[in-house]
Amino acid sequence: MSGNGNPTVRRRRLGAELRQLRKATGMTSSQAAQRLMVSQPKISLIETGRRPINPRDVRDLCRIYGITDQAFVDSLMRMAKESGRQGWWVSCGDVPYGVYIGLETAAASIHSYDALLVPCLLQTPPYAAEVIARSFPHPTAEQAAVSLDVRLRRQHRAHHPARPLRLWTILDESALHRTVGNREVMREQLEHLNSLGAEPHITVQVLPHGTGAHPGVLGQFSILTYPESESGVVYLERLTSDLYLEKHADRYPYQILFDHLQAQALNADDSRHLINDMIKTYRGAR
Repeated sequence: MSGNGNPTVRRRRLGAELRQLRKATGMTSSQAAQRLMVSQPKISLIETGRRPINPRDVRDLCRIYGITDQAFVDSLMRMAKESGRQGWWVSCGDVPYGVYIGLETAAASIHSYDALLVPCLLQTPPYAAEVIARSFPHPTAEQAAVSLDVRLRRQHRAHHPARPLRLWTILDESALHRTVGNREVMREQLEHLNSLGAEPHITVQVLPHGTGAHPGVLGQFSILTYPESESGVVYLERLTSDLYLEKHADRYPYQILFDHLQAQALNADDSRHLINDMIKTYRGAR
């Protein structure tokens, strides 16, 4: 269980270990919660890495699960202590989507569909600033500056020198036509999009208007996967709350949906040509 500095990674690994220990006993999460004298949702949140756990609870769970290897218990307790550390984004203040940022930072790959805007990790600073300024509720100048800084820092993960994030983005053509800011902002954004799409770890596909009605009309979504297991998370962003789907039965339909959108979208080369046509439009070449 070699360490990773990301507290979300540590929580997910620790949660996975505790889940395996519980299942090995044949105990349900409700039974474990009853013996630990906590709520069942707390056990579920701990096992999925969505909630920190203190070393004492780790010790007590190991006792409940019959673990007698003290060195192993101590290693789990150390992981619990380290997982309680805050991520870099917490120091930025009251940042929305903090839970998602932690999951994104720990992910090995993200497959996303976006209908209206270029996704955050592929946005240029002027494009991102305009999107943030137009968000609801409207941010103050200080809040907008913090949000922009966090968004740009999140993009560093996509180009990590040792483990670049595998990004596969499907964009509805509408996102290319929606003028965010002005024509110059859009031209720069689309040039940036094509430049990123040429990177070996980033794929950009466009779903053209000619496709007509398609399964993606239900809205945007992201599928995040992790290196330490075959588990993942489907993230659905909403106005007042976000939704995280972690059960296989909930995630599987979105993987099928993404596969259908991928098949209907233009391939990467044809998408690049379509984006180039839009760049010419914003330049006023036609």
